Amino acid sequence: MSETIANSVTLRFLAAPTDLGHSGSVDAGTVLEWVDKAAYAAAVGWAKAYCVTAYVGNIHFADPVNSGDMVEVEATVVYTGRSSMHIRTVVSSGDPRGGTPTMRSQCIVIFVAVDADGKPMAVKPFEPTTNQEIHQRDDALTRIKVREEIVDAMKAEEYTDAGTAECVVLRFLAAPTDVNWGGKVHGGIVMKWIDEAAYVCATRYCGNDTVAVFSGGVRFYRPLLIGHVVEVEARLVYTGTKGMHIAVHVRSGDPKSGEMNLTTYCLTVMVTRDDAGNSVPVPSWVPLTEEDKRLHAHARELLEIRGRAPGNRLPNHLLQAERPTAQGTTAGNVPA
Repeated sequence: MSETIANSVTLRFLAAPTDLGHSGSVDAGTVLEWVDKAAYAAAVGWAKAYCVTAYVGNIHFADPVNSGDMVEVEATVVYTGRSSMHIRTVVSSGDPRGGTPTMRSQCIVIFVAVDADGKPMAVKPFEPTTNQEIHQRDDALTRIKVREEIVDAMKAEEYTDAGTAECVVLRFLAAPTDVNWGGKVHGGIVMKWIDEAAYVCATRYCGNDTVAVFSGGVRFYRPLLIGHVVEVEARLVYTGTKGMHIAVHVRSGDPKSGEMNLTTYCLTVMVTRDDAGNSVPVPSWVPLTEEDKRLHAHARELLEIRGRAPGNRLPNHLLQAERPTAQGTTAGNVPA
């Protein structure tokens, strides 16, 4: 069921037993798929045209969604560029028998409207009128510079076989069931693949089941077509006290040509938890080769860039090492 109000769309449904992952709750990849669908509905409703996922900003998975929960995914257009729409999405869930749903995660998703030839097309500008809309618009604007810094930093890095860190590659064909409304693989499915690959990589490294607590810098470079060969490569690049930072590259190509092109890139942070659901320390990864050291420094650079975003701060292990007097003085969420 869906409810549409001007620049906002809210999807409501029950989390099904088939949505559960290895942790016993709904996987982050499934939540990201829900986010993509709600944001797509809001984007198309605003643009009155087909839209494609361009970017998914920092998403923190605060608390799990459980089977049987009533889920609400609210997607709201908060800022528009010439052809882009910045959409704030909030995932909440709770007991379907009543009560106030609890916010589980939120992020900014950017969609671009395209014409029949796949070229970006202009959308009507969004003009905020309420104090809340103005605040959300301003928040989206302040994050643009940070996002550009993150994208530039991620594009500048090269990944080769010279690394020694834990690395896995999943390979398969994009199936007809992965199709979106434009005949291509939709962004939510790609993000689900990213979560699966990051899970395998992190679980192999620490020897325990893991869950995602953060995913950021999800940049979609080109469409992924049904029937193409897909490679999802996940590599450990950094460990904090509890978080395993996994860089994930998605590549695809026509199986007849053998050529593979980068489709999507992001960084995901995974943790392992005890029986009470609390994240626990993981073995520290020590970079060995020059590439290991370069990617380790790259991951720290991304943490520092994200720490400058409104409401964010450096993670505790960096605060203790670099600014011990600042711990606890700022609010916000940054991976462990």
